[in-house]
Amino acid sequence: MPLREVAHSRSGEKGNSSTISVIAYEMEDYSTLLEQVTVDAVRKIFDPIAKGEIQRYEVPRIGALNFVLDEVLEGGRSRTLGFEESGKALSSLMLQVPITVADGYQGRASKAEGVR
Repeated sequence: MPLREVAHSRSGEKGNSSTISVIAYEMEDYSTLLEQVTVDAVRKIFDPIAKGEIQRYEVPRIGALNFVLDEVLEGGRSRTLGFEESGKALSSLMLQVPITVADGYQGRASKAEGVR
């Protein structure tokens, strides 16, 4: 299941780095983020474009992780034509990180379908 089923994301840019937060919709899913949204998992998704370090910071009080990706904006937003790599696009890419959940888990999409 993609990460977007249990979390949302925000991002920002500074120079050639991007900060991408991953915030659990439900606090009980924070442990899943801690276990599965690792630097290695993020590196697999961003490997084609992230040339520098990836650092992860834990923010347990709000059920969030914060990642800083260095050398990911082709020299910086004002120096590149790769606008697709701006923060919002990177946060959308982050939400593609695959995660494993327990059988019967209802992600955001299935909960929305139940409302209809």
